[in-house]
Amino acid sequence: MDDYVARVRADGLPADRWLRTHVRAGGRIVGVALCSATVQAPLDDWRRWTGLAFDRDGFVVVPGALVPVFVSLAHGFGVYVEPNVWISHHLIV
Repeated sequence: MDDYVARVRADGLPADRWLRTHVRAGGRIVGVALCSATVQAPLDDWRRWTGLAFDRDGFVVVPGALVPVFVSLAHGFGVYVEPNVWISHHLIV
């Protein structure tokens, strides 16, 4: 995620359109939260939510997700840990 956030266009603005929108609005990229959202759930839930088999150990790519789900068949669980970017905006009240 650090490398992704550091990507800029020729004009110096972030390559990512949402980060660019925040920077144009006066926001300042503060850092990366590597574990911003974490979802732990039994594999049956992951199967129901995604329609995927989750039938092997390791990382499973879920279409549309930012990162793969880590699967442990022995424990019957999948864990998804999504990073995020912290942006600071000055508020005028």
